[in-house]
Amino acid sequence: MHYHDTSFWVSDLTPDNNPAQRAELHSDLEVDIAIIGAGYTGLWSAYYLKQAKPELSIAIFEAREVGFGASGRNGGWLMGSIEGQDELLEHLPLERRRRALQQIYGLIDETQRVCQKEGIDCDLHRGGWLNVAARYPEQLPRLQQSLKHLHHLGHRPEDYQWLDAAQVQERLNIQNPYGGIFTPHTARIQPAKLAAGLAKAVERLGVKIYSKTAVKSFKSGQLTTEKVTVNADIILPCTEGFGCEKPSQKRFVLPIQSLIIATEPLSDDLWQEIGLNNNETFGDASRLSTYGQRTADNRLVFGARGTYQFGGQPKARFDDAATTFDATERLLREALPMLASADIPHRWGGTLGITRSGAPHALFDKATGIGYAGGYGGEGVGASNLMARTLVDLVLQKDTELASMPWAYRGTLKQHIKRWEPEPLRWLGYSGILKMLEYEEEVLNNPQSPRWKRRTVNRLASAAIGLM
Repeated sequence: MHYHDTSFWVSDLTPDNNPAQRAELHSDLEVDIAIIGAGYTGLWSAYYLKQAKPELSIAIFEAREVGFGASGRNGGWLMGSIEGQDELLEHLPLERRRRALQQIYGLIDETQRVCQKEGIDCDLHRGGWLNVAARYPEQLPRLQQSLKHLHHLGHRPEDYQWLDAAQVQERLNIQNPYGGIFTPHTARIQPAKLAAGLAKAVERLGVKIYSKTAVKSFKSGQLTTEKVTVNADIILPCTEGFGCEKPSQKRFVLPIQSLIIATEPLSDDLWQEIGLNNNETFGDASRLSTYGQRTADNRLVFGARGTYQFGGQPKARFDDAATTFDATERLLREALPMLASADIPHRWGGTLGITRSGAPHALFDKATGIGYAGGYGGEGVGASNLMARTLVDLVLQKDTELASMPWAYRGTLKQHIKRWEPEPLRWLGYSGILKMLEYEEEVLNNPQSPRWKRRTVNRLASAAIGLM
């Protein structure tokens, strides 16, 4: 097994799309805007700031290298949705809710536009998403209720449509399909290529990226590393799950690990049996958050929600998680039995950030000049673009529709973002819920489980999810 130091995506980059390591900062610096983190959020923020005001001096400070965090490690889904959008939007009047949905859907078009303009080839293909009720029947009513709620929120039938079992199997030959939801608002990408391409694009605009320059602390107007001090009118920490390393952010983000595996390139005959002929992304309606895609070089990449480390610590290396990776592999082989003997050598993981409300945010405090964006909960490939554009409008004090969206805030984290509980409550809560979901998976995926046990564990798992 190959446990990647970052991810298969990063190891697949060539010198052409992954330039030499950027320089470390060795002397004090003064800029208009300092951005902490060279992942999607930091890179998108720099890009749109430079588009709006080319005269700004902007520097990005990265503790390791471009795309080292979730931006280079994720499952490669560019989704026209954001985590927690139901809770964000359901209180809005219908017309305003639909305008917000158009902003969310539009992030795929916007990403595609920038990629075309800047010459970023990240294998982007808009094949949609198959969310399938499969393997055990309890997923079916859960998915049907989800579709009903989506339409209630204002999504049109063409945005999220129901497929019966036969229609599902025409697209994906998954084990025991009962039905599913298809949305066109998702594309697959090679995420490390997008991060590398964005970095080159902002550098062409005059943004300086400093690698191996970890920010130790920041305050209004100033940030410090081990070696230097940087003065800036505006500071934008864009660190997502790694934000918990800073005391000012620790209680506002919960770092969760997600685990991903990848096959070697599969044969045309095997792909004929699997399906995904339009490069759809897919997952089943398991509460363990499964997600998969067919890559441009015909691998199958598949992931599922993983672990939480006591104290809310992010994680970068995953060669100690063999048994957890084995569980992810079992999920894949159960869903697609034709992969029973397929070689699955690639394993890696990443840290994502979840807010207590379960929804992302863009926030800027004019008084301190400090702004944040994050809390993507596993949907950050697309959400980072939307939140970065919102953050830029807030920073530049633009009166735009984005700046008035329910994910946009003016003020401090303490004023607007709910805190997570202190330890050990977080660890006990997450660990207990994860164990419950793993037990549910075990019981419901066993056809011999008695009906009373299936009903009981399904209700307990639903209650556990409700506590998050």
